[in-house]
Amino acid sequence: MATFSIRTFIPPVTRRCLPLQAARRYAVQAPGAPTLEIFSNQHKWQQKERAAADIETSRSVDYLRNEVASRLCERVLDINRHFSKVLDLGANACNIAHMLTLPSEDAPDQGPRANRIGTITCAESSETLLNRDADLPFNTEIDIVRDVLPTSELLPYEANTFDAVLSSLSLHWINDLPSVLAQVNNVLKPDAPFIGVMMGGDTLFELRTALQLAEQDRRGGVSTHTSPLADVRDVGGLLQKAGFNLLTVDVDDIVVDFPDIFSLMKDLQAMGESNAVLTREKGAIHRDVLLAAEGIYRELNGNEDGTLPATFRLIFMIGWKPSPTQAKPLERGTGMFSIKDYLEKNEKGEGKE
Repeated sequence: MATFSIRTFIPPVTRRCLPLQAARRYAVQAPGAPTLEIFSNQHKWQQKERAAADIETSRSVDYLRNEVASRLCERVLDINRHFSKVLDLGANACNIAHMLTLPSEDAPDQGPRANRIGTITCAESSETLLNRDADLPFNTEIDIVRDVLPTSELLPYEANTFDAVLSSLSLHWINDLPSVLAQVNNVLKPDAPFIGVMMGGDTLFELRTALQLAEQDRRGGVSTHTSPLADVRDVGGLLQKAGFNLLTVDVDDIVVDFPDIFSLMKDLQAMGESNAVLTREKGAIHRDVLLAAEGIYRELNGNEDGTLPATFRLIFMIGWKPSPTQAKPLERGTGMFSIKDYLEKNEKGEGKE
């Protein structure tokens, strides 16, 4: 059983009209930037469907999604307004909606967080995962609508529809993240926030390192067993490119301790978070590689009590859709106070004392 410990365009081709039998046909790329496909959307959908089909096991590994969703909800509460229509993009098992029905840890006397939300639309490509918890009591405590998306990279909503868009632990499986963020900006009302969190950076660096070293030793090369993740330094640029302003990006770590590497990989599979990279090696990882990885993992990163830590690095992001009435930061150079003068004054003052 895992335990928590937080360590905090090509132009059109011009050609002459030729007789039908002599006409040539050309392959022409569609207008727009080409999309590099890294993940298999079909394979990821299958992983989620299979994982959610085992309801009891699927619920037992929701500890990470629930904790992350709870932290995201706290960021929603930091914004002093009521959100009538909210979209939860990549809702998984509606973890955000569930966490919204619980009292805030910082202000338990204020009642459920759902008091700040009108209707939440939970959108997810996996129907089985989306409806997994439809029979739980929290569904009666919040106005929730479930939408099954044909694809996780296309939002079928009108412009200026939502007062906020939330997303928890889904964006790291998106191939064309700039496009999805631009679509999010489009469906938001002016001066409305997008609040998201995705895995990034050094997530599961312990597992990655152990598998790479073990496979290099046992097989003489390295295969793709884990997914590439975005770097926190790139997220701000992606949000800005998508048209958001007043950006906030921060990083948080959650470290979960596992008894062994097999328990970690079993939980990832039960979460539907297994590797879905197109170039992944087909089939299971060889047992000799796993056994070697277990020893390397313990040697490099094992805890004193014999457990193995797994780090999940979370990138939280907030961006606002522009609006003419939106508060704007002052231009550079308009400040009337010099931090340098203040520091020098303090140093002199401390010296006199």
